[in-house]
Amino acid sequence: MLFTRYIRFGLLMLLIVTATVHGETESNQTTTQAVIIQLDIHDVIGPATADYFERNLQKAIDGKAMAVLLQMDTPGGLDVSMRQIIKQIISSPIPVISYVAPGGARAASAGTYILYASHIAAMAPATNLGAATPVQIGGFGSLGDDKENGNNKEGNKKPLDDPMSHKMVNDAAAYIRGLAKMRGRNEQWAEQAVREAASLSAEEALKLNVIDILANDVDDLLRQLQGRKVKVNNREITFDTSRVVIKKIQPDWRSEFLAVITNPSIAYILLMVGIYGLVFEFSNPGSIVPGTIGGICLLLALYALQLLPINYAGMALILLGIGLMIAEAFVPSIGILGLGGVVAFVIGSIILMDTEVPGFGIDLGLIAGFALSSAAFFIIAIGLLIKSRHRPIVSGKEEMLGCVGEALSDFSGTGMIRIHSENWRARCSRPLHKNEKVKVTAIEGLMLRVEPIPHEEEE
Repeated sequence: MLFTRYIRFGLLMLLIVTATVHGETESNQTTTQAVIIQLDIHDVIGPATADYFERNLQKAIDGKAMAVLLQMDTPGGLDVSMRQIIKQIISSPIPVISYVAPGGARAASAGTYILYASHIAAMAPATNLGAATPVQIGGFGSLGDDKENGNNKEGNKKPLDDPMSHKMVNDAAAYIRGLAKMRGRNEQWAEQAVREAASLSAEEALKLNVIDILANDVDDLLRQLQGRKVKVNNREITFDTSRVVIKKIQPDWRSEFLAVITNPSIAYILLMVGIYGLVFEFSNPGSIVPGTIGGICLLLALYALQLLPINYAGMALILLGIGLMIAEAFVPSIGILGLGGVVAFVIGSIILMDTEVPGFGIDLGLIAGFALSSAAFFIIAIGLLIKSRHRPIVSGKEEMLGCVGEALSDFSGTGMIRIHSENWRARCSRPLHKNEKVKVTAIEGLMLRVEPIPHEEEE
C-alpha cells in the first residue's frame, strides 16, 4: 500500500515537471518570435481608412510589434485622410512597411504619397503607382501633356491658368518631394507623378529608386527584409525576420460603420431623411416617431459630413431649396417658388461634395429622385395639410357654433332644445315656442346660448 502511494507521488511530480518545462519552452518560443501587424487597404482612402490605420497602429505600438505591414490596393482617396495617415507613419516609433499587392493592384494618387512616406516601400510584380495629381470640384485634369502645358526644351512648365489649381499642384509637389527626401527616394519622379500624373510599373519603380523592394509575396518580402537597416525617428533599426509572425487585423464594426455613414450617398440620404423627419414633426407636433428618427439621422449625417470635404455653398443651396418648396405650399406662386426650390436643391446636391475623388461623389440618379420626391412632398403633401386646416370643423364642441336646432317646448329664459338628435339645455334672451328654430351663438359649459331664427332666414 505504501509502495503504491510512492508510485502515485512520483507520477504526479513527473507530470508537474513536464508541464513546467513545456510551459517554459512555449514561453521562450513566444519571446523569441517577433510580431508584424498586417493592415489592409483595398478601397478608396477616406475617414474610415484613416481611423482604421490610426487605431491599429497604436495597438501595434502598445503591443511592441516589430513593424506594421500595410498592404495596399487603392485608386486614391481624400487628401485630409491621406495626410492623417502619413502623419501617423512619420511619428511612429516602429517602422511601417507599405506593400502594393497582390499582382494587378495599384497605389495611385493618395496611395503614392503613403508609399513614399513609409519607412519601407515595396511592390509586387504587375502592380503600379503614380497619377498623384490632386483633383478638386471642377478639376483641372491631367497635367502630363507637354504641348498643353507649354513645356520648352529646358522642360519648364507654363503656369496653370487657374490660380487655385496652380496652388494645389505646387503644394502637393512640395509635399511629396519632402517625403521623398526624408526617405532617400527619387524626388524628381515624385514631382512628375504630381505635375504630370506620371505612373510607373513595379519593375520601373525599383530601377528608379522609387521603391525599396520588389517582392512576389509576403514571405518573399520578409526574406528580403532580413538584415535590412532602416531609420525610425533618428534611430537605426535592423530587421530580423527569421522568426516573425504575421498577425492580420481586419476592420472592426466601428470602421465598417464609419465607412458606411461616410459614403457620400449614405450621408446625403441621412441628411434628407433627417430634414424630412423634423419638418413632418414640426407640422404635426406630438407625432414623436418622425422627430426621433429625423433627429438621429440628421446627427449622423452632420457627423459624417464634417469628416467629408463638403462645399458649404452646396449645403446652403439645399436648405434654401427646401425652404422655397415649403414656401410654395404656404404661399402659392404659380409654381415659381417651387421651381426655384427644385433648381436650388439640385445644384446644391451636385456641388455638395467638394472633390472629384472616385468613390466620393453623389449619384445623379439619387439626386434626381430626392429632388422629385422633395417637390412632391413639400408642394403637394404640405399643401393638402394647409388646405385641411381651412375646412369647416366637423367634430368637437366648436362645431356646435352656428348649428340649427329646435325648441322641445315653450320656455322663457332656460329650456331644452334638440340639436344633432341630442337634447341640450339652452338659454335664450327671448321666449321660445315649441318646434321653433334656433341657432347656437355660444357655449357656456354644458349650456348653449341660442337665438331664434327669423322666418325670412328659414326660408
